[in-house]
Amino acid sequence: MTASYNFAIIPGDGVGTEISAAAGDVLAAAATRFGFAVDTETYDWGCDRLLQSGEMMPGDALETLGDFDAIFLGCIGDASKVPDDVSLEMLLAIRTGFDQYVNLRPIKLYPGVPTPVATANPDTVDMVVIRENTEGEYARMGGIFKRGTPDAVALQTGVFTYKGCERVIRYAFDLARDRGKLGAGETVGRVTNCTKSNALNYSMVFWDEVYNDVSASYPDVARDAALVDAITMWFIKNPEWFDVVVASNLFGDIITDLGAMLQGGMGFAAGGNVNPERTYPSMFEPIHGSAPKYTGMQRVNPIASIEAVRMMLDHVGEAEAAAGIERAVATTLAAGEHRTADIGGTARTDEVASAVAVLVLNQPDA
Repeated sequence: MTASYNFAIIPGDGVGTEISAAAGDVLAAAATRFGFAVDTETYDWGCDRLLQSGEMMPGDALETLGDFDAIFLGCIGDASKVPDDVSLEMLLAIRTGFDQYVNLRPIKLYPGVPTPVATANPDTVDMVVIRENTEGEYARMGGIFKRGTPDAVALQTGVFTYKGCERVIRYAFDLARDRGKLGAGETVGRVTNCTKSNALNYSMVFWDEVYNDVSASYPDVARDAALVDAITMWFIKNPEWFDVVVASNLFGDIITDLGAMLQGGMGFAAGGNVNPERTYPSMFEPIHGSAPKYTGMQRVNPIASIEAVRMMLDHVGEAEAAAGIERAVATTLAAGEHRTADIGGTARTDEVASAVAVLVLNQPDA
């Protein structure tokens, strides 16, 4: 019996329509090549909708999305229309509403991709950052008091629960064990704890305590820790050291942008907002933002969106299709014939996606 999947597509703002179409072309090619069926439903949620109706997405959006196997999100935000702190509420509402507590960010440099970091090459850049995705510094708790006066006070409260920390750290250790990057031996993988407990004497000290509790159950996975500011240095100096990095919401958000530079730029960076228990659908997206100034120009690199599709298919169990997309992306990038402007080429968004889709359909099996 042919497997069938139902995916929600939210193109969002700016270049979202273009990159979503590009990702859709590769998704369709993978379905044809690897023998599964795909149905998609597109939702025009975002800043334009807010300007027209007063809402980024309808009040029953989570109920609507809950019936899908997974969600593809293009990009959200356009500060010229809606303040970023307002538009971000849509993304956070989906993440928290569906308990997508793992933000999964693979950081891998493909052969043939130029990178601004001298120490980065395909042999040294192969890591995953696991970012806590539903609480921490982005819990949106606090307030501004006496605004507009000399006595104004702003409070932003981070929320760190034992459950929230434990489950995402455990996910990181399980992933390191599965990746087996260190090979055979006493330790098969490494989890680096990204912390700042020297200065954040409550939240990060607590985070470290949970890390220590969880790590005791994984004697076969090496423990490692670094302050977040030091990690920004070590990512550049010794990227080959890192296997899996686990971080709080804010710190994970920061270091993954640096990770994107290691892998060639934001045009290559994709992420998953994952509910590991599959109680709710997970959501996959490029992390490069909506780039409103390029809207309609077919200028943006579609690889990040294609990578998001790869991750989505892997999540729903189509591992062979995900591997096929990865091979097609690697072959396209190594050949160097289809490059967008961000890496010195002249190819359009849709042209690069088409080249990948053709390879997905026609490349030999691994």
